[in-house]
Amino acid sequence: MQPQELAQKITRGKPPTVVDVRTGFEFKAGHIPGALHAPVWKILLKLVSLPENKQTELVVLCELGPRAVIGKVLLILLGYRNVNLLTGHMAAWRRLGLPVEG
Repeated sequence: MQPQELAQKITRGKPPTVVDVRTGFEFKAGHIPGALHAPVWKILLKLVSLPENKQTELVVLCELGPRAVIGKVLLILLGYRNVNLLTGHMAAWRRLGLPVEG
């Protein structure tokens, strides 16, 4: 999903579940509004509250991409069927000047 598309969905009040797999330090330094903090290791150990509905639209991101790909694979293995990556990840989101909280 493109960052601008995600920003529009958030603004309209119909966002997908944004899954941020970065570290706690990175997340606290700034994240997409409403994002779920779910580091890869927490997904792997099932220590994060994910949506019960496996059809829920999920958008996974990290800083540059590699961890998000791992997170996406883990979510698919957990049965989620509507999992996308954020194009350009958090670096692109910030570069475009889109809203950040944290």
